[in-house]
Amino acid sequence: MAIHKLLSNLSLIILLSFHLHFGNGELRLNYYSESCPNAEEIVKQEVISLYHKHGNTAVSWIRTLFHDCMVKSCDASILLESINGIQSEKKSTRNMGMRNFKYINTIKDALEKSCPMTVSCADIVALSARDGVVLLGGPHIDIKTGRKDSKESHFAEIDELLPNHNDSMTYVLTRFQSVGIDVEGTVALLGAHSVGRVHCVNIVDRLYPTVDPTLDPDHAEYLKRRCPNPNPDPNAVEYSRNDLQTPMTLDNMYYKNIMNKGLLIVDQQLVSSAATSSFVENMAADNDYFHQQFSKALLILSENNPLSEDEGEIRRDCRFVNSN
Repeated sequence: MAIHKLLSNLSLIILLSFHLHFGNGELRLNYYSESCPNAEEIVKQEVISLYHKHGNTAVSWIRTLFHDCMVKSCDASILLESINGIQSEKKSTRNMGMRNFKYINTIKDALEKSCPMTVSCADIVALSARDGVVLLGGPHIDIKTGRKDSKESHFAEIDELLPNHNDSMTYVLTRFQSVGIDVEGTVALLGAHSVGRVHCVNIVDRLYPTVDPTLDPDHAEYLKRRCPNPNPDPNAVEYSRNDLQTPMTLDNMYYKNIMNKGLLIVDQQLVSSAATSSFVENMAADNDYFHQQFSKALLILSENNPLSEDEGEIRRDCRFVNSN
């Protein structure tokens, strides 16, 4: 009875928020076909080039999209630096360990040479995530473009809007539902942990003073090598891999692993919750099904509440709001 009530409440939330998460901005395929015909190819080639120099950039683009789009809008607000009264979202504890922001400007510089002040930073975030997914062995996703860049940071709202690893499954599902992503899609998006990292501060309680007996002993030894300090320095960004078998492949190994034992609370809840467990089992059994649902959910997330022409702008530099 409780599970039916939960799903019913979540369905109501999506209906109520339907008009919100699409926003006022106009997104469409090939938005830059006339103003900057090579825009998407330029982004793609830059993403590929960066991947061959720094493989972890492909993972960063997916995480950047998630952390940007879940907080009010896909508007590149996460890229803003702290200056002129703006408090950067990068400083939030929810965004701890995020990196490679500087390479967004590498992509932006390449675009500016061909089409000055034309392609938004928000579209760079979305397109780089699309191309990063492919480099990690995932599916190609037809991402729409036409986003505008935020003129403000949403730092104050991050804790309320961005789900955390130790939140309840009900809260996580509700947050995703508020941007139009259903239970199945939420389970699929969390599969991005297949190429993610677990920060030591989030798992040391399972290693010290004694190892959690439910952890695989060999995996526990690996985790202790990666996280040797019971009180890790959060600024040192010590981490371990979620997936030791295929750590740089976006596949369904994450689900196979958490069916044995998840490292994070949210992982464990995916398996134990009646609302999500069947989807975990299905994705663990079928990689194509996982890719299909991941594509659908990421597409919905990438279109969350785009800004209108009046609300946003095309930044000259992705780190700063335009001065005029």
